[in-house]
Amino acid sequence: MLLTITIINFIDRQTVSVLAPVLRQLLHLSNEQYGRIVSAFQLGMTAGEFPMGWLMDRWGVRVGLAGAVLWWSAATGTQSMTRSGLQLGLTRFWMGTGECGNYSGGMKAIFRLFAPGERTLAIGIFNSGSMVGATIAPPLVIFLAQRYGFRTAFLVPALLGIFWTPFWLYLYRDVASKRPTLTVTTSLRTLLTRSSAWGVMLCRFFIGPVMQFYWYWIPSYLYSVRHLSLAQIGLLGWVPFLLGDTGGIAGGWVAGWLQKRGLSIYSVRRITMYSSATLCLASLGVPYLTNTAAAFFAIGIAVMADNFLSANMFGAVTDLFPDHAVGRATGLTGVAGGLSGLLFPLLTGHLVDHVSYAPVFVMVGFMPLIGTALLFLIGREYRSLQ
Repeated sequence: MLLTITIINFIDRQTVSVLAPVLRQLLHLSNEQYGRIVSAFQLGMTAGEFPMGWLMDRWGVRVGLAGAVLWWSAATGTQSMTRSGLQLGLTRFWMGTGECGNYSGGMKAIFRLFAPGERTLAIGIFNSGSMVGATIAPPLVIFLAQRYGFRTAFLVPALLGIFWTPFWLYLYRDVASKRPTLTVTTSLRTLLTRSSAWGVMLCRFFIGPVMQFYWYWIPSYLYSVRHLSLAQIGLLGWVPFLLGDTGGIAGGWVAGWLQKRGLSIYSVRRITMYSSATLCLASLGVPYLTNTAAAFFAIGIAVMADNFLSANMFGAVTDLFPDHAVGRATGLTGVAGGLSGLLFPLLTGHLVDHVSYAPVFVMVGFMPLIGTALLFLIGREYRSLQ
């Protein structure tokens, strides 16, 4: 169920990026204006992260996640009625305030249902929904847009979320934690005094925008720089994300495999995160590859590596925080990711309009390494897990 709603979530998110060539023409949007629409969604994510984390900790995942899904699905459907860039940006902000609950709820459920040695693989499977959704979105959205009109492409994902909700309420029940805790609650102030909180927040600050760039800008890049038609984007745009699908599951499986062989969780995270962050450097070659197939492959390697890395980044939250604080800790990392996700599209739009995509690909190549290094340098409590 968590995998399924994550797939739906990312089809929702991808609809605007897949339709960007059409929407930019219809709404007369520059790259900078499109970047502001992307940032509006990220601003909504930032605004909603901690409230959603609190909701999951306070009311439980069963009710909390169902409410989040209905909230963002309503926003997704409303996008079909927008007539301007401002209206689209406002509805994207609304959608972001709900969609951030997908991870707060999912992380909380996984913490409760799985033993520590199983969690990273469970997170990898759950998080791979982001790549499955990104893989499905281009052909699905373009088919709906070309067959029934682009507004239908917003309505169908909204209906999928609404249809999912009663099944979740019927099938899932909140269960007691498998690990006892010494305290009942942890305040926000207490969380913010912990070095681990700042470590995971800074890690997500740098890692989060990388995948967002591939989700929200690659269709526009393929259309404007590689000169692919909308139909060709629908036919081929999913290929890099197919490779990404394998990355999240592999990241979880490798972490579990290393733990079973006696490595400390500190060593497991260092090995998996530094190695995958290094592979993200594949994006440096994308703007300089004249062959489109080679560029697709380089993007696919970078997406796969970043998703591998993300599974272990989210796993770090379950390593470092107790059950009653996992939802809020995930929310805090989401605030950090939302802040960078708000700023990075604005910078991307400016660079694309005034320079090119090349410096953006350089940035997303190095940011995973920076985020990983900050997690281990600042998150001093990790060393006690050696």
